[in-house]
Amino acid sequence: MKTLHSLKKGEAGRVCEICATGDIRRRLMDLGIVKGTKITCELYSPGGTLHAYRVRGALIALRNTEGTAIRIKNSV
Repeated sequence: MKTLHSLKKGEAGRVCEICATGDIRRRLMDLGIVKGTKITCELYSPGGTLHAYRVRGALIALRNTEGTAIRIKNSV
């Protein structure tokens, strides 16, 4: 299983598990990142510390630490 952070630009995956707890977990879920959600990697920040993902039609930016807490399977 891969992490969300490991997706390359243009790749997509489906959420299998969120390994975060507390406020971070709640924030991710509030953004629509729940089990089964399709997420596509759209952009990287120039410094590489943020990635932008397409989630349920919205473009959201996540820190690398948040992206590594999300386990995904590649979409078919």
